Amino acid sequence: MTPQVENRSFDAFGLSEPLLRAVREIGYEKPTPIQVSAIPKVLSGADIMGAAQTGTGKTAGFALPVLENLRVFESSSASPARHPVRALILAPTRELAMQNEENIRAYAKYTKLRVAVVYGGVDMREQAETLRAGVEVLIATPGRLLDLVEQKIVTLSQAAIVVLDEADRMLDMGFLPDISRILKLLPVKRQSLMFSATFSPEIKSLAAGFLNSPEIVEVARQNSVATTIEQHFYAVNEFAKVKTLEALLKKEYAAYRPVLIFVNAKITARRLSRFLENDGFEAESIHGDKSQDERTKTLEAFKGGKVLYLVATDVAARGLDISDLPLVINFDVPFNPEDYVHRIGRTGRAGQKGRAVTLVATEDDKHNIAAIEGLTKHHCELEAYKAAASEARTHQRAPRRAVAPAPEIPQDPFFDRPYEASGKVAPAPAPRAAAKSGKTKPLAALLTGFRDEES
Repeated sequence: MTPQVENRSFDAFGLSEPLLRAVREIGYEKPTPIQVSAIPKVLSGADIMGAAQTGTGKTAGFALPVLENLRVFESSSASPARHPVRALILAPTRELAMQNEENIRAYAKYTKLRVAVVYGGVDMREQAETLRAGVEVLIATPGRLLDLVEQKIVTLSQAAIVVLDEADRMLDMGFLPDISRILKLLPVKRQSLMFSATFSPEIKSLAAGFLNSPEIVEVARQNSVATTIEQHFYAVNEFAKVKTLEALLKKEYAAYRPVLIFVNAKITARRLSRFLENDGFEAESIHGDKSQDERTKTLEAFKGGKVLYLVATDVAARGLDISDLPLVINFDVPFNPEDYVHRIGRTGRAGQKGRAVTLVATEDDKHNIAAIEGLTKHHCELEAYKAAASEARTHQRAPRRAVAPAPEIPQDPFFDRPYEASGKVAPAPAPRAAAKSGKTKPLAALLTGFRDEES
């Protein structure tokens, strides 16, 4: 049953004034259903298995009570020993880790708790310096965290709280062995929290070994899409997808800014952003081949309004939090139905209305749409995009021209018959001296010793 949030406020949770002051400054007014359900349980010290759609406030749902529980350890001492890691938050991607750090740092602004983030793809030295100075709340990607642990830069022996954020993505990316190693470094007696928008049977199996008698926090039907998102599925011609996208951006959705466009491949991201930029759109791309510094700058430009159209692979499907993102377009249908939920979850956040458009062009796309329907229990009705009809006719694949048959290759009985050993090897003939004229001999003559005729 969805908790009633009417007439509720963050004051009702018993949070301390420094946290309430930060919440008010950020602009949070009423808690979301996931926050109403999760915050009291996390404050009580219970293990939690939480499920809710993206954009519904999961981060605040676990971060605010975690910070409240850690306030007893606040210290103004400069000694690193007074600031050990007491809460560990694991995230599958750099973008999600950075987003969590940004939010949690804002929540902890008026406390003395130190917050830091570590992730791969950047120089480790600056992160190491931060950790050596001491930090209570550490947000990390698994690989980089293990690197720091192995170099004895950070220890987790006092981390009494651990959070797995987007646990399904952790498994998708093959992090289970790393997670297992990290959990063994933590105290046996600890509070464990797991939050995600989707929970597969594999995730439930992980939770059984990771959580201790967890309380289930599920404020919406599992794997559902937020009701604030209006979904459209356009059946388009495979060879007119780019023109269809161009028409959508110039006609139906000309007033929508900014726009996040998802693709399945890095090369598609590069080419599509270049096409849009050449067509007059302020576009940029983000994908795994870009350095972390490039990705960070691109995301900041997108959030700041300097880039209005961002073409992205699934590196931006989680962790990108923009309160006013009116439109998400799936230029490619995602292969994994869970990724669809996370992609379109970038819009319609924090109670805002959003729209998600998906271009369906191939039979494989239709199979992937069927998987999305099975996951979300939402019927994906295909619409024929009228503006693309004329484009489709002009972008059909040109009929193949007749190809002339290859000329018949003459047969050589010497090379075609099987090899037969002669029993002895004849000595190679002595090479002839080059002609005085200086002319070089044909290659066949040099290789075989046969006499060549002067022409």
